[in-house]
Amino acid sequence: MLLSVLLAAAVAADDARNPLHPRIDAAIAAGHPDFATLAAPPADDAEFVRRAYLDLAGTIPTVAEVRAFLDDKSPGKRAGLIDQLLASPGYVRRMVWFLDVTLMERRPDVKVTRTAWEEYLRAAVANNRPYDALVREMLSNDGADPKTRPAAKFLLDRNLERDPVTRDLSRVFLGRDIRCAQCHDHPSITDYKQAEYFGLAAFLNRSALFPSAAVANAAIGEKADGDVTFVSVFDKDKKQNTTPPMVLGGKPFAEPKPEKGKEYKVAPAANVRPVPTFSRRELLAGAITSPENTAFARTAVNRVWAMMLGRGLVEAVDWDHPGNPPSHPELLDLLSAEFVRHNHDVKWLVRQIALTRTYQRSSEAPAALAKLESVPADRYLVANLKPLTAEHLAFAVAQAGGQPGGAGSVGTFRAMFGGRPGESQADFTATLDQTLFLKYGPALRGVLAPRAAALAKLPDEAVADELFLSVLSRRPTADEAKDVADALRRAKDRTAALSELVWALVASAEFRFNH
Repeated sequence: MLLSVLLAAAVAADDARNPLHPRIDAAIAAGHPDFATLAAPPADDAEFVRRAYLDLAGTIPTVAEVRAFLDDKSPGKRAGLIDQLLASPGYVRRMVWFLDVTLMERRPDVKVTRTAWEEYLRAAVANNRPYDALVREMLSNDGADPKTRPAAKFLLDRNLERDPVTRDLSRVFLGRDIRCAQCHDHPSITDYKQAEYFGLAAFLNRSALFPSAAVANAAIGEKADGDVTFVSVFDKDKKQNTTPPMVLGGKPFAEPKPEKGKEYKVAPAANVRPVPTFSRRELLAGAITSPENTAFARTAVNRVWAMMLGRGLVEAVDWDHPGNPPSHPELLDLLSAEFVRHNHDVKWLVRQIALTRTYQRSSEAPAALAKLESVPADRYLVANLKPLTAEHLAFAVAQAGGQPGGAGSVGTFRAMFGGRPGESQADFTATLDQTLFLKYGPALRGVLAPRAAALAKLPDEAVADELFLSVLSRRPTADEAKDVADALRRAKDRTAALSELVWALVASAEFRFNH
């Protein structure tokens, strides 16, 4: 205990002398020869406050919160807001969304309810549980104890099917989609070997759901023996190969041999879930999160970076291989090392990124950059536009409509904007259904009605300011204020006209994206 306290104190003292966020900015600036000339200036306060609330609290700010921030003239107000949001319940809720989508990719709930799963994640985020400890628990839990069963959702809701779980272990925690190495070595990526695919699968090949995958409360049972075998489809001789457990790029794990007759803690029998003395699956939990497995921290920080900046340093985040190098290799190494040194502290990492000039840069390209034929998104010269997630939309729409909370509409927005189960959530292309929902959906209009009613009580000269602050978190331009005034002057039904104005702003691209 004393040693850990001393180590933490030493890390804190080093952080004070050499904070991370300026080093991040230096690494980003070094990534383009004309960075100083081309990079956008800092976002203005209105753009920053909206971005920070969405990224750190999962919704847009209230009118009062925007006004307070815009009117605050203190030099440290951005850092102060970041710390305020990180300490808020909104941060917990927002990170539960991030972890849920990262780990489960919007799969339907099968063996662990959404309520239990989200409560498990909520406790982890609220207690700022180290990410490696969280993942170890998820991969080692067998789901047998109802009190701790939610931790096993990653495995249970995939029915512990060996190949889908192997693929998702490699994608989610190791940054590599190695499914193409299941039948042979990857034809174009030399690092993706069939033996490595089955080395990861070997951690799982002895485990299965007991009594069967068809049972809702099934738990994980495991045999004490059994190896994986594989044949390359390109091998004319059809040679049978085998491999011990190993993490991608790592060394094979030596497996202890239990004393004869003591292979099981709970021996297999009729209607009895077997529990071996030595568990390959529990070995997996430690092997994935080991400091020696540098891919784990590298993948974690790359995913958090993508959450905050709109794209990964390795993009796509599950396609990390020599043919797709990081945009800023030294920065990814730095973030990974510091993440491990700070005990896999996600909140600390989020704060450091939020404090950077890189994160706080404007999304509007300056004149010099606008002259280029294309803006290289991987150089972070301007802030990348990020489509709001389904959850962000639900809470932001409710806040804009004067009904803060948004929880009642999350299911509707997840169904409409959540993407296809089991697939990456990185890409955004609006579907016809989504467009029609925003333009004509009666549910959306109902959510917005209280805001229109509140605006109707204000004098005409105050409406435009309140309208834009409540929906877009900024004050209107002179032209926009004139348009609102003209609309009100022509309106036969003032409340109906205001309802149309609120809806028009919510349905706009400016509202749909974090910028």
